[in-house]
Amino acid sequence: MSLSRRSFLKHTGTASLAALGNTALPAATRAAIDNTEPMKITRIDAVTFRKDLHIGGGSGSSEDGAEFWWVQLHTDKGIIGMGETYPYPQAEIGALKEYAHLMLGRDPRDIDGIWRALHFEGAMRTSGGAEMRVLSAVNMAQLDILGQASGLPLYRLLGGRTRSRVRVYNTTTDYWAINDMKMGRDTMKIAKFLLDRGITGMKIYPFEAPDHYLSNQALEEGLNWVREIRDGVGNKMDICVDCWGRFDFPSAMRIAKALEPYNIMYLEDAMLCGNAKTYARLAAETSVPVCISETLASRYEYREFFELKACDVIMYDVTWCGGPCEAKRISDIAETYMIPTSPHTCGGPLLFTCSAHLATALPDLLIMESNYWKYAHQYPYFVNNVPVPKDGHVTAPELPGIGVEIRPELFRNGDATVETVAKI
Repeated sequence: MSLSRRSFLKHTGTASLAALGNTALPAATRAAIDNTEPMKITRIDAVTFRKDLHIGGGSGSSEDGAEFWWVQLHTDKGIIGMGETYPYPQAEIGALKEYAHLMLGRDPRDIDGIWRALHFEGAMRTSGGAEMRVLSAVNMAQLDILGQASGLPLYRLLGGRTRSRVRVYNTTTDYWAINDMKMGRDTMKIAKFLLDRGITGMKIYPFEAPDHYLSNQALEEGLNWVREIRDGVGNKMDICVDCWGRFDFPSAMRIAKALEPYNIMYLEDAMLCGNAKTYARLAAETSVPVCISETLASRYEYREFFELKACDVIMYDVTWCGGPCEAKRISDIAETYMIPTSPHTCGGPLLFTCSAHLATALPDLLIMESNYWKYAHQYPYFVNNVPVPKDGHVTAPELPGIGVEIRPELFRNGDATVETVAKI
């Protein structure tokens, strides 16, 4: 990078090599780190962004700024790891403060030891929520440190390549969209827009209903979206349908049955994921592949869905499920049931890049989420090297760790605020 470490510190007041893009350390420094000398976490920072930050082309909601925030783990060896989570920074930073004593002074390369300590602390109160999201960000930052120390990209730490590139679909929404990319405006036009860019899969949210009940009219209106895509582009476009957990079992079953003639890729979150036995009934009574979504966290919550044959596809978010390490474990268990993975990525740029690394290493990948507005508009505001789809696929960076080149202007112009949560 053209900006020196000393110059960056002068401008930002932080010490993050990761914020300059996880550039490789000098060979002599890396050699000192690679031997048996211990390494310590000495400081933990939270990086948040201006609430009134709006990025061109978005909807004007808070989500077109930054719904995510970053964790920085500083070490006594000069390596700083970056992690990310979202969408409730105040709750999550509060959890980070509570967890700090479990990390300070420990070697960040003890990935599973720190994971277990943080997970136990949360699970003995209530598993999930802000604590799990912080655990996920910390795990990501630890792997970032390990990658920088070893000089290896993250996908190598997760088992190495199973594929050279990762197929992506596009999530189509109102709030992550510009102009004609807003869902419901012209679904066939969006499909053609994506196909012109090599994207051959899209997720839509066609079904709306109050009180968890789907009327005949609402069912028909939702099916029209699917018909419009099929009539316009045929089977060139794979379709994922997300219901965002809105429906009860009878309505979920009606949706699944109605979608059977359209050969969709999967039906996601037809109900909330709180009852695996009910999902097993749904999966058993429809030919539509059932996807369990990113609302679950850790292998312990996914286990029952596998055992009861309650899903055909699994989804997780690496900033929510327990981090990249836990995501890999969940996928490895799913593979024993021949169930593929479709990672959720509609958070920030570290999530998207980290997921590309993970998907590169997964033997059972189906497809990974992306969003045109995010990688074309939001992510480039924060990082310089966004993985942009080419021919419908992305590739993970080859830089050490996560390999994200964070823009230093964020710290100079006041868009980013660094809060030291704890230090020794």
